[in-house]
Amino acid sequence: MRLLVVDDDAVFREELSTLLSDWGHQVEAVSSGAKAIEALEATEFDVIFSDVRMPRMNGIELLRQVRERWPRVYVIMITGFGTVEAAVEAMKLGAFDYVRKPFRSEAVQRIVALIQDQRAFSVPSGGEKDPVRLADKWAKAGHEVLLLGVTPRKASAHVTVADLPMVDSPAGLQDTVLRFIEGHARPAVVIAGVERLFATHRTEDVAHALSEVVQRTEGKGPIAVGFDASVLPDTAVLQVRAAISAVRVQGTLGALANPLRRHILRRLSEGPTSFTEVMRAAGIDDSPKLSFHLRTLQEEGLITHSSEAYHLTPTGKEAVRVLHEVDELGSAEEGRVLVFPTARPVSGR
Repeated sequence: MRLLVVDDDAVFREELSTLLSDWGHQVEAVSSGAKAIEALEATEFDVIFSDVRMPRMNGIELLRQVRERWPRVYVIMITGFGTVEAAVEAMKLGAFDYVRKPFRSEAVQRIVALIQDQRAFSVPSGGEKDPVRLADKWAKAGHEVLLLGVTPRKASAHVTVADLPMVDSPAGLQDTVLRFIEGHARPAVVIAGVERLFATHRTEDVAHALSEVVQRTEGKGPIAVGFDASVLPDTAVLQVRAAISAVRVQGTLGALANPLRRHILRRLSEGPTSFTEVMRAAGIDDSPKLSFHLRTLQEEGLITHSSEAYHLTPTGKEAVRVLHEVDELGSAEEGRVLVFPTARPVSGR
């Protein structure tokens, strides 16, 4: 991965950069938030490690700008004594995690591993696919195919092409797909480039339209939804994948978007667990950090606490089931529903 270290402490900056470089990552280090913005404008980064306290532009302000302009970049806050509360607040604003000063190499390694886990979770296991080839494959299998969002170089028999930007709303997408399906005996649908809808409409509206399409076409034909994984942030990718599998937990998807919270939910699916056992299962040795994640899960109604133990609620059990289904989506083309990252950026007419 390509990492950016931002800290006004030259010694700390060098130590962390050297450690990350030794693990095989490409690392650039800068001394201020302003220089971090310059670096981000010039180069694409996967992860930022930023100190909370810096002169002029502090880590929280840098985080706000990164979340707005580079939403796919993971931000890790670096916190010293007395700034843990600020780091926890930063997580509420979208920071992925935080690491304490003086850092322990195993703690940093754990965070890097979680980021890699998150990156893998955001991409369905079946890998990248070409939506045009998928449409042609289904057409050759005897389906009448609606291909939305990408124009092939040459027309194919039994493939109807439509330009996704012309579907001017999630509801319009839903209506277009349903009208096509109602007019054909063996329909199939390939929707590519859904990231363009996310760019102009609320995530919840796009996800709801996709889930409605899947539910109302049950038993009528296969559906594939493709997206450009380099554009959508992880939370939107999870919205796409979870919308396909189940609409009942849409309100909890923010809680599921963090790998540590997924670890906690999966551990609790095995039975009630104490705070200490949750800490061990999640690989966390930081009480404020664990408390933040547990509180988030409680606020979302996924877990509850009683008799010195944490338990899954019925909604939490449903969320675990959705996590399992999300893991399965995209693993094979034989299923009725397929979610996949596109093999190359798709283009409209």
